[in-house]
Amino acid sequence: MRVLMYGWEFPPHISGGLGVACFELTRALAEAGHRITFVLPRLREEVMGRESHVDLLGLAQFAGELGETVEEEFRRFLHGVRVAPVDSPLRPYLTDVEYRQVLERIEEVDRARREVSTGYGLTVTGDYGPNLMEEVVRYARVAGAVAARVPHDVIHAHDWLTMLAGLEARRVSGRPLLVHAHALEFDRSGEQVNQAVYDIERAGMHGADAVVAVSHLTAQTIAERYGVDPSRVEVVHNAVTRRPPSRPAARGGRRDKVVLFLGRITFQKGPDYFVEAAAKVLARRKDVRFVMAGSGDMAPRMIERVGRLGLGRRFHFTGFLGGPDVERIFLESDVYVMPSVSEPFGLSPLEAMCYDVPVIISRQSGVSEVLRHALKVDFWDVEELAGKIIALLDHGPLRDELVSQGARELESLQWSNAARKLTDIYERLAATGTEVHR
Repeated sequence: MRVLMYGWEFPPHISGGLGVACFELTRALAEAGHRITFVLPRLREEVMGRESHVDLLGLAQFAGELGETVEEEFRRFLHGVRVAPVDSPLRPYLTDVEYRQVLERIEEVDRARREVSTGYGLTVTGDYGPNLMEEVVRYARVAGAVAARVPHDVIHAHDWLTMLAGLEARRVSGRPLLVHAHALEFDRSGEQVNQAVYDIERAGMHGADAVVAVSHLTAQTIAERYGVDPSRVEVVHNAVTRRPPSRPAARGGRRDKVVLFLGRITFQKGPDYFVEAAAKVLARRKDVRFVMAGSGDMAPRMIERVGRLGLGRRFHFTGFLGGPDVERIFLESDVYVMPSVSEPFGLSPLEAMCYDVPVIISRQSGVSEVLRHALKVDFWDVEELAGKIIALLDHGPLRDELVSQGARELESLQWSNAARKLTDIYERLAATGTEVHR
């Protein structure tokens, strides 16, 4: 099967779990015999010419080939979605607070740019800012030129950043479109959603021929919040690739225990509950260190809260970690905690388990659907969270049982299983899809 896939990031340039999922999923699909053309907004120089299991394309090379795509057609394609340029932070995971701040600033200084220009001399940078929303629309405009030139049987678009691109590609080639929801605006922002992002998500899922969700939790949200027929939504859980660590764990040679939070420090991930639980644990034990690894809009508030609680000597902020630093922090951790308020799936607990770290996860996460050998809490229950952290630190047999049984669980959580499910969907779409023109 020839798959034309639209994504916003691909290793080595990633900002979160989406890039990891795209890499591992495409590798499993390629091993299953599919030919994948993965389209990025920007193909960076250090990636060009590198051997890969996918054909990587950068949209910038197609920017001058927009053909007959004119303003009227593009407005129809958007289905009424209001698009405003947003001076955004350099990542796709934008919070409601950040969106409102930048939108207010744009209202004051740049009213004339409310409508995205239609000039053919587009520059697609592939960055997450500034003006992320304008970048998303540029990406979508050029997507049609790619679809007209690259042979494909099915189109696959990941998350809201590429849903408009997928719709435009479908319009141009007539091939069936699958949109893959890894996270939703309700996960990122709670009830205070950014309307423009929500509208793009809704248009993408209603305009697609199939919708894939990474968990039943996400599938339920899609049906309830976006009005998508549940029969059109299929669940394909994420997985993990277990690789041997480059060096043995260093846990036995030190006195203090390490409890880890690794992720974006944003509303969605529940960092405030981790801090409050840490205070309760440290009130009972003094031999524990808490590590918050990541970056995000809530980081200053968390640092301030740690200071007010007097936890500074026992609480450490590392900033964003990548590559070997992630492996090192897992190797040095005794417990991993993911207290997410709303987590469509959550790859990090699986990654922690690969390093024999027992995990505590919120019940409000997709990964809780596939993990039996993990301790689970409601994200808001800091008393229970603290109690389960202490239980893992105090009781070696409990920890050992979770580690050994978790290792067995990981054997069934393979990307090849996800690839098989997607293959079934591809084949159904290709069998029923119609070609408009080529």
